[in-house]
Amino acid sequence: MRARIFAEENRKWWTLGAVAFGLFMIMLDNTVVFVALSAIQSDLHISTSELEWVVNGYALTFAVLMLTGGKLADLLGRRRIFIVGLTIFTASSLACGLATGASMLIGARVIQGVGSALMNPATLSIITATFPPKQRGTAIGIWVGVSAMALAIGPLVGGILTEQINWSWIFFINVPVGIAGIIVARLVIDESRDESEEQRLDLPGLLSSAAGLFALTYGLIEANTYGWTSGRILGSFVFAAAALVLFVVLEHRQRVPMLDLSLFRNSTFAGANTVMLLVALAMFGMFFFNSLYLQRILHYSAIQTGASFLPMTVLIVLIAPAAGRFSDRIGSRWLMGVGLVFLSASLLSFSRLGVDSNFWDVLPGLVLGGIGMSLAMTPTTAAAMGSVPVDKAGVGSAVLNSMRQVGGSLGIALMGAIVASSIHVANTDPRIAQQFVDGYRNALHVAATIALVGAVVAVATVRKYRHPEPQPALESA
Repeated sequence: MRARIFAEENRKWWTLGAVAFGLFMIMLDNTVVFVALSAIQSDLHISTSELEWVVNGYALTFAVLMLTGGKLADLLGRRRIFIVGLTIFTASSLACGLATGASMLIGARVIQGVGSALMNPATLSIITATFPPKQRGTAIGIWVGVSAMALAIGPLVGGILTEQINWSWIFFINVPVGIAGIIVARLVIDESRDESEEQRLDLPGLLSSAAGLFALTYGLIEANTYGWTSGRILGSFVFAAAALVLFVVLEHRQRVPMLDLSLFRNSTFAGANTVMLLVALAMFGMFFFNSLYLQRILHYSAIQTGASFLPMTVLIVLIAPAAGRFSDRIGSRWLMGVGLVFLSASLLSFSRLGVDSNFWDVLPGLVLGGIGMSLAMTPTTAAAMGSVPVDKAGVGSAVLNSMRQVGGSLGIALMGAIVASSIHVANTDPRIAQQFVDGYRNALHVAATIALVGAVVAVATVRKYRHPEPQPALESA
C-alpha cells in the first residue's frame, strides 16, 4: 500500500516536470527572439515591417487561440492536446531555424503560436487535475517560477546563442527539449478531460472570440506604428468590440458554450483575472522598456541586458514556490495585495533612474520586482484555478492566460505611447536620451498606479477559495 502511494506521489511530480518542459519553451520564445532580430534581418535581408511580424506573428496567434486551446483540452483530453501542441511547436521550431527567407520564418512563427496556444492552457489544467488541493498551490508556484524564469532569461539565452553560435540556434534548441518532453508526457501524464454528459465544439464562440482577440491585440501592438487615431487602429478596436460583444451574446445563448460565463459570478475568479490583467498591464511594458533603457541609454550589450534581469529571475524562482505553499495555507488575498504593493514600489524605484545611472541604481527595482512578481503571480494563479471546477480547468486556464497576454500587449502599447509623447527630436539628436528618460519615468508612474489599483481589487474581491472536488482517497490514506 505504501509503495503504491509513494509511486502515485512521485508520478505527480514527474507530471509537473513534463509540463514544465513544454511551458519553458513556450515562455522562452516570448522573449528569446528580441536580441536576435538584428542578426535575422542582416542574414535573411528582410524589411523592418517583415521583422516586426517575426515577433507579432507568434504573439498574435498565441493570444487569439489560447481560449480555443483550453476548450479543446477539456473536450478531447488534456494530455492529448498538450502532446499535439508540443509536437507542432517542436516541428515549427525546426522550420524557424531552417528558414531561408521572411515568408518561411513568419509562417513558422505563426505555427509556433498555434502549438503554444494548445500547450499553455493544457499545462495548467493538467496540474489542476493532477494535484490535490493541499499541494496545488505549491505546484502552481513551481509553474509560475518556470514561466517567469523562461521569460526573464530569454534575452540572455538569445544573446549568447546569437553572438556565440548563430541566431538559428534560438529555435534549434527547442527541438531536443521538445522531443524529450513528448516522450516523458506519454509516459507519466494521466489523461483527463471534462466528463460532462454533453460535449461539443462551440464553433461560433471559437470564431468570434478569436476574431475579437486578434483585432484587439493587433490594434494594441500596431497602435504606435500607425497612430492611435488612424483608421486602421480605430477600425481594429471597433471590430474587436463588436466581435467580443457578439461572443458574449453567443455564449449566453449556447446550450454548451465554450466559456461558461457563470464562472465570473464567482468574485474570486473574476477578481483574480482582473488582477492578472492589471499585473501584465503594469509589468510587461516595464520589461520591454527597461530593455530599451539599458541598451539605448546605458549602452549595454544584448548579453549584458539579459544578464541584468537575473537578480529578479533568481528571486522569482526561489520565492514563487514558497508563495504557492503560503497560498495553500492562508489563501491568496493578502499575498496578492502585498505583492502588488511591492510591484508598485519596484516601478517607482525604476522611475528614479536617469541618463547617468548604473546597475546598482537598477538593482533595488529588480529586487522589489522579483519579490512582488512572486507574491502576486503565484497566488493570483492559484486563486483563479482553485475557484473553478476541475472539469473546467482548461477553459479557466485559457481565460487567465488570455488576460495576461492581452494585458501585456496593452501595457507595452500604453507605455510606448507615453514614452513617445515626450520625444520631440530625431533619433540622432543628443537630447533624445533625456527625453526618452522623461517619458520612461512618466510611464512608470502610470504603471505603479495600475499596480496599486490591482492591490485594491485583490483585497476587495478575492477570498479563500474552496475546492468543489472531494478530497482524493490518497490524502485520507
